[in-house]
Amino acid sequence: MQHIEQYGRSSPDVWSFIFSFPTSINAYAAIGFSNDGKMVKSSALVGWISGFGSGGMNEYYLGGLSESDVVPGRGDLDYMNATIIQPDPSLVYMIFQLKTNQPSSKLIYSIGPNGVFPDKNGKLQQHSDAISTVIDYSQGVTSEVSSLKLRRSHGIMNMASWSILMIIGSIIARHFKQWNPIWFYLHASIQTISFVAGTVGTLVGFALSKKVDVNVHHHKNIAIIILVLGILQVFAIILRPKPESKLRKYWNWYHHYVGRILIIFAVVNTFYGLSLAKEGSKWFLAYGVSIAILFIITIILEVRRWIIARRETQSTKNSSHPQSMEFAYHT
Repeated sequence: MQHIEQYGRSSPDVWSFIFSFPTSINAYAAIGFSNDGKMVKSSALVGWISGFGSGGMNEYYLGGLSESDVVPGRGDLDYMNATIIQPDPSLVYMIFQLKTNQPSSKLIYSIGPNGVFPDKNGKLQQHSDAISTVIDYSQGVTSEVSSLKLRRSHGIMNMASWSILMIIGSIIARHFKQWNPIWFYLHASIQTISFVAGTVGTLVGFALSKKVDVNVHHHKNIAIIILVLGILQVFAIILRPKPESKLRKYWNWYHHYVGRILIIFAVVNTFYGLSLAKEGSKWFLAYGVSIAILFIITIILEVRRWIIARRETQSTKNSSHPQSMEFAYHT
């Protein structure tokens, strides 16, 4: 990964930097200087050397999260003596000086998608990877500021709760009522755990959205819908009418369909979240296989339910037919 090879104070108000990145990335690399550790509203120097040996450096102002907000040739860096070289086949060096009394200690490194370089107008495609670091210029110590653990906690908690455990709890409620009252306690316990874990995972996601420079507005809005549907289910349990109540039929409709809508939103949002996080195919495959298994189990149980219902209907018809004939005979 790219990093600062050397830095130093050349004069009271001039700092020199040597920034390196591997040629194997086959893309642009950037070093950003940020006031708050975030990419938005920071300024960056971007360098590249294409496979044809041509390259360059340019300053960019990162005004927002979309590609149109990344403006070439603008920024707050007062830089000079900038050059980019490739002294050996494996490394590229960006050498530059900043005219400042003290550079920002909050740095952001990023690389572009493989094979992607600035276009003829200097425009960049969105980076494929980025990390934030804090550097102590006096000690030469760099520490990485990573949101990976928080991101993984958010993803795992929401996957396991809203869209896996919640499905299992729903399957138990629909297909195993013959195990009364065990089915109810299992269903209630699993859904309660799902709601609590999912709520915590959603709150972790809200905290995460403040730390990462990714457009997650749609993901967050769907998460809010899921959380609201979950709260509605909690109220449904609290206000559940007795089985003999005339309202129980309408309550059942409400409880069942709100739960199904919640699960659909949860599955869609989980896949969307994995794509936003740029997680590898292993995560998509693991989650996809889990959902597929639960779907197949649901189909099998639905077919079983239909067969049992048909047998009971047929048995009822067969048992009532002799009685009709006997009544007709005596008449």
